[in-house]
Amino acid sequence: MNISQYYAVDVINGPGTRCTLFVSGCIHQCKGCYNKSTWSLRSGVEFTQEYEDAIIRDLQDSRIFRRGLSLSGGDPLHPSNVPAVLKLVQRVRTECPSKDIWMWTGYTLSELSPAQQQVVQYIDVLVDGKFEQALADPSLQWRGSSNQVVHYLTDK
Repeated sequence: MNISQYYAVDVINGPGTRCTLFVSGCIHQCKGCYNKSTWSLRSGVEFTQEYEDAIIRDLQDSRIFRRGLSLSGGDPLHPSNVPAVLKLVQRVRTECPSKDIWMWTGYTLSELSPAQQQVVQYIDVLVDGKFEQALADPSLQWRGSSNQVVHYLTDK
């Protein structure tokens, strides 16, 4: 898996202060996407063990409290990204159990493959659906267009 950006401290992509990882690769290629540079699976840099370890360290850092991890892109549920994303969310659950995990995907819950569903069982909030430029609404929280749905999957 490649990533386009990692922010160790982010206050935009989810509630509170968070770690945010933007992965590369998106098959949806929504018109009006603000992050077109992430569409190619080859864009960005390789997501290495060092990146994964840094995310865990940052989530555990007591100097700057982080509420959780946000995964965006590209699309974290792109079939090529699923194995690495699954490994990461499983590790966050094990080593940082008090942290929440938010994820944005162009897939809807009903479209998810069994492998993608396996990832979703580890996250707390899923924002699903393709960005639809005709339904864009800047007043919406956590999503860009009104067709997208914020699914609160746990009580975190």
